[in-house]
Amino acid sequence: MLYQLYEAQRSLMEPFADFAQAASKLYGQGGIFGQAPMAQRVAAGYDLLYRLGKDYEKPEFDIKTVSVDNDDVVIQEVIEIEKPFCQLRRFKRFTDDPHTLQTLKGQPVVLIVAPLSGHYATLLRDTVRTMLQDHKVYVTDWVNARLVPLSDGEFHLDDYINYVEEFIRHLQNQYGNCHVISVCQPTVPVLAAVSLMASRGEKVPLSLTMMGGPIDARKSPTAVNNLAMNKSYEWFENNVIYRVPQGFPGAGRRVYPGFLQHTGFVAMNPDRHASSHYDYFKDLIKGDDASAEAHRKFYDEYNAVLDMDADYYLDTIRTVFQDFDLVNGTWDVRNPEGVLERVRPQDIHSTGVLTVEGELDDISGAGQTRAAHELCTGVPASHQQHYEVKGAGHYGIFSGRRWREKVYPEVKAFIIAHDKPQKRASRGGVTAEDTIKVAAAAKTPAAARKSAPARRTRGTAR
Repeated sequence: MLYQLYEAQRSLMEPFADFAQAASKLYGQGGIFGQAPMAQRVAAGYDLLYRLGKDYEKPEFDIKTVSVDNDDVVIQEVIEIEKPFCQLRRFKRFTDDPHTLQTLKGQPVVLIVAPLSGHYATLLRDTVRTMLQDHKVYVTDWVNARLVPLSDGEFHLDDYINYVEEFIRHLQNQYGNCHVISVCQPTVPVLAAVSLMASRGEKVPLSLTMMGGPIDARKSPTAVNNLAMNKSYEWFENNVIYRVPQGFPGAGRRVYPGFLQHTGFVAMNPDRHASSHYDYFKDLIKGDDASAEAHRKFYDEYNAVLDMDADYYLDTIRTVFQDFDLVNGTWDVRNPEGVLERVRPQDIHSTGVLTVEGELDDISGAGQTRAAHELCTGVPASHQQHYEVKGAGHYGIFSGRRWREKVYPEVKAFIIAHDKPQKRASRGGVTAEDTIKVAAAAKTPAAARKSAPARRTRGTAR
């Protein structure tokens, strides 16, 4: 019933939000009433009301170009694999410059597994944009569960893991191998996927980077962890699971609604959000367009949420935050053939393991991600690394200045160090010689490699 009430309230608010947007334009600069007394304050007030009342849809990645060796490379998004609950999205890079094309051909392949925890994969836009400078990038773009018809079946945590394994195999078949980065929630299922592949004797990714995730949620528990650990499984099933109302493709599906997750996020720091909105109001009055636009971009992303399938959500609560199956060595995952397999991280031997934590992370506490090293005992110490980002909160480890200036150089260096010189598939692949060239190029200043001015080009894709 709560979901239906929310949708009714949202529908009721829609015309008021539209009115507020129109009124803001009328009182804004260039509007009919733009010269009236207090017009700027009135416009700012209506603008704030509009943003508080509007519906936030799924954002776009909107990555048009990236710079590679001072050359503007054009980006085109391509869906390579489409599953009911996820799309494997590739960011194809185009150039007609021979030198840049050769550089692109030799760069490592990276699968970024985005979180399925309430927000869309576009939350990692800055992660993707930065990685595209030096890597072939793919990302898991999770689907809003309310858009998935009941006929497409259930979606469990086991299915999530099976998806990840399928995506890894796809990249291995295409390029020979790949590197995997998981951010926040997927650190647990991604470690499980790689562990299962290792236990079967399958080819495993060259490196695995886990950032700000609850590998062992018992360590330094945060408010998020405490809620999941202190409430019973039945409490979650009875209090936060609702059926999608009519009017959506997934009508009747049991989900954990995105609006509940968003309410929980805001409730963690209500004063901070209230202050941010007030600062936005003041920026509009002052005419500080840059600060106002930064606020819009952040909340366009932050306020856009998706529903999660109930089975997947409840599986995660029990497995990760209540039974701690991964760290206790008691996790059995059902593969696509219906067979249960035990998750054994100690079976991983040849994959480099990097963990990243933010010093001020209030979602995944200190030591939770680092705990992966205690589980991956089969990986030599020389192939394991941990990095703590001083002064960074949860989002700072994968987005913003600290990500670009502190975290990314560490991730890039780790991937290069583990990008083994092996023969790869012909489609978009590289040889051992290409890999050696990439490692050498990484140590050479960009200015020495290419001095031509930046330019926008279209041509061959890599």
